[in-house]
Amino acid sequence: MIYLDNQATTRVAPEVLAAMLPYFTEEYGNAASVNHAFGWRAFEAVETSRGQIAQTLNCPAEWIVFTSGATEANNLAIKGVVAAAKRQIQSHVITNAAEHPSVLDVAKRLKRSGVRITILSVDRFGQVDSQQVADAIEPETVLVSVMLANNEVGTINPLAEISRVCRERSVPLHCDAVQAFGKIPLNLAELPIDLLSLSAHKLYGPKGIGALVVRRGERRIPLEPLFDGGGHEHHLRSGTLPVPLIVGFGAACELVASDRDGLRTATANRMAALRDRLWQRLQTELEGVTLNGHPTERLPNNLNVSFDSVNGEALMSSLKGIAVSSGSACSTADPEPSHVLRAMGVSEALSRASLRFGLSRETTEAEIGAAADEVVAAVRKFRAN
Repeated sequence: MIYLDNQATTRVAPEVLAAMLPYFTEEYGNAASVNHAFGWRAFEAVETSRGQIAQTLNCPAEWIVFTSGATEANNLAIKGVVAAAKRQIQSHVITNAAEHPSVLDVAKRLKRSGVRITILSVDRFGQVDSQQVADAIEPETVLVSVMLANNEVGTINPLAEISRVCRERSVPLHCDAVQAFGKIPLNLAELPIDLLSLSAHKLYGPKGIGALVVRRGERRIPLEPLFDGGGHEHHLRSGTLPVPLIVGFGAACELVASDRDGLRTATANRMAALRDRLWQRLQTELEGVTLNGHPTERLPNNLNVSFDSVNGEALMSSLKGIAVSSGSACSTADPEPSHVLRAMGVSEALSRASLRFGLSRETTEAEIGAAADEVVAAVRKFRAN
């Protein structure tokens, strides 16, 4: 079975697993236990990982707030800013139609409670226009939320321009960077994003751990916690810290740091070459194949394509040797066509006939060749019938 669904999740890297194991067995202390060595060592492990993540982002370690994943981080960022605004009924939040469900569903819930929400459109590539953001900002706007790279089609948004617009108007910017982190450059010393959501399991780390990066200093972002408790993580995320998972998150970031080669990692460059090879095979050997997303401003490991005159669900289920998806793993219970593709103007028929291929550091040239063979054969078979 060839696994090409790495934007849903990745396999934990062997180095990451090795780093985690001692904290399930020998080093099992609670990081909040300040009265003995078990707790001290757990605390030190957490702080080391916090530093590893921060170094990858080029930001201070105290900006990192651990969460259970990016869904919680997105909820904390958006709901936390609105709650801290102290004027919830009058508050205004801006996002866009191609965001992850953990942003859009939060926006829907806030709207039901009286918050005004603006959902910006995206272009045919799935990009957000910075001028649209500028035009939508009002005196009551308390937050703009725009993802760095789309989880379905891989399109990269112009965050440098959007962050500049938000800075000029003194509006905090939140960014879901889950899919982009570790694959494209992300330097918070240069990119003035105020709140950044991350998840380890898209980065060869474990599931169940993520982070919200909260900018501090002179541009401190007011934020209310989602729930109350022991006051952990700067009083923003109470609860016992999952030390093994945090250690795994830090170790995964170390992999990214050790792989750095210029602007992108060596692994990212290799994945992009394999992705382009797969796309070349599909468009050369099949007619009626459409690339979804931006042709160049896209993640190196993402390929999202639609096949004309093919039932997408039937096609995906017929691919017995390949693990792929038709969209976000967080909305698989939804029978509707991809909200991202529909926002881009893709027809319902083509939206239902799309596949997302997600490559990883482990993907081989032979696997790409075999995957192309199987997809081409399956599409030809369906069209012949």
